[in-house]
Amino acid sequence: MRTSIALILVSCLAAACGGGGSSGFIPPVASNGASTTGTSSTSAPQGGSSSQVAPPAGPTTPVETLPVLAAATGATLGDCASLAGFSFANTTVTAANPIAAGTLAVAGKPVGAHCQVRGSMYSRTGPVDGQSYAIGFEMRLPVNWNGRFFYQANGGVDGSVATATGAVGGGGSLDNALNMGFAVISSDAGHQAPTPFFGIDPQARLDYGYQAVAKLTPMAKALIASGYGKGPERSYFGGCSNGGRHTMVAMSRYPDDYDGFLVGNPGFRLPLAAAANIVGAQNYNALATTPGSPGTGFTQAERTLVSQAVLARCDALDGATDGLVQDTGACQAAFDLDRDVPTCSGARDGSCLSADQKQRIGQLFAGALDGHGQKFYTSFPYDAGLGTNGWASWKFSNSLNLDSGAVGFIWQVPPETQAGFNGPSFTLTTSIDSILAKITATSVLYTESSLSFMTPPNSTDLSRLKKRGAKVMAYHGTSDPIFSSDDTQQWYDALAAANGGDASNFARFYRVPGMNHCGGGPAVDQFDMLTPLVNWVEKGQPAESVVASARGTGNAGGVNADLPAGWAVDRTRPLCAYPKVARYKGSGDVEKAESFSCR
Repeated sequence: MRTSIALILVSCLAAACGGGGSSGFIPPVASNGASTTGTSSTSAPQGGSSSQVAPPAGPTTPVETLPVLAAATGATLGDCASLAGFSFANTTVTAANPIAAGTLAVAGKPVGAHCQVRGSMYSRTGPVDGQSYAIGFEMRLPVNWNGRFFYQANGGVDGSVATATGAVGGGGSLDNALNMGFAVISSDAGHQAPTPFFGIDPQARLDYGYQAVAKLTPMAKALIASGYGKGPERSYFGGCSNGGRHTMVAMSRYPDDYDGFLVGNPGFRLPLAAAANIVGAQNYNALATTPGSPGTGFTQAERTLVSQAVLARCDALDGATDGLVQDTGACQAAFDLDRDVPTCSGARDGSCLSADQKQRIGQLFAGALDGHGQKFYTSFPYDAGLGTNGWASWKFSNSLNLDSGAVGFIWQVPPETQAGFNGPSFTLTTSIDSILAKITATSVLYTESSLSFMTPPNSTDLSRLKKRGAKVMAYHGTSDPIFSSDDTQQWYDALAAANGGDASNFARFYRVPGMNHCGGGPAVDQFDMLTPLVNWVEKGQPAESVVASARGTGNAGGVNADLPAGWAVDRTRPLCAYPKVARYKGSGDVEKAESFSCR
């Protein structure tokens, strides 16, 4: 019975059931009682730059006008050392260190002088495993502050306090939020090691899922007020991967606390995505020439073969044969694995795929199935980045060594036994129906299922965020091997449907052709989405496109090893707001963004 109920729940979530922008849903206050009182929503005078939803045909209806929030104003930091005495409930400050200009750098540029404050919140001993827990954090407060706060949502299973700099999007960033003048916080999300075993503790699961944000936010704003004599006038939240998931959860649960949300390659249905990656590993292992080595079931030569076949069928759909598939939707309709890739008549040699490979790989791209043949995670687009090491590491290595532990300890009810746990064995031998049942289960000890504490409560009802003038910019690489860009695209389509068919006046989605997970791949993956997000929130200027660059030889942010040899080292392209596609104008240098338009 539990399995049947679990599968119904999974199917419901996979279809984004319960969505809708008119339900009047009010996100709950975190069960720990932390304040979710947000930043002021004072509106600036309206101007002609605000994006609006066109009225439907027929009787005239009022055009919806959303607030434009007032621009932040800066201040100068007071005495850094005095912040060592900062007092807030359930909080211990362990250090307040002045950091000289140039101690940190981004893309070779010295980051300005700032104050580093380190501490922890809600220190405790876990009643189940006896381990010590706390929500560790670091805040960096620039001497010359721009009046803004950035919550840096970190990736993976968290567990360490990364340097609080605030990424602006993509790979090899040329700038960061701290250098732009934001006060930035980073945290470990409630546990002190980047391993999954914290999932044995029920509260640590909830802190990782969503409650650490609710606890840290009011403390961080109070610390900012203590340092500058006023709190932040505008607050932003962003991250990639699990950080993108954190951001989408914050959008749903804490819409009053932040004004702008930067969502990168989000694993917003992370437990289901991990389960899908386990199904993938089992299928690749069934094809493997070396048992236990799933990568031999779909070799680099074979993946390159498929990538080249995708380009042969799809590259020119945007008007330019340039190694990028801009029109992802048209490509999925045009490309056919059976027709466009040769079928082996003999042994596999990298020039063909066997019939069994085509059947299994084709189904994985169409969407992972449970034991009853029902799809529980979305499709993946065929794209040009399948031959990269970044793609392979997620499918063939992380599925064995990361997804296994996350599923087994963080999301299952009950969790696995730590002693003797073998990740690869778990991935390759555990029934997917057993996994799906356990990640949807609860118990007296574990009162929330993983699909409750990990996912946005209602990802398509952002009405509260929308009405107060907050904005969302989301991006996703189309060659992401772990969190499908199709999943994010389907979320955005559902969000639009819940808002009269158009959500573009408060939320926009940008596909990044060829980009792997948060960066890399044959892609122009270097871009800044934080600046246009601020301009949208505080000036009412939505970004129809964002210019992205390739990271070739000499790039200050770091070289992308996946960059094709024939590309200009500084190639640029517009990342277009979905559903528009970057199309070649018919003339001009194909290496430059200005030769393309979004249409």
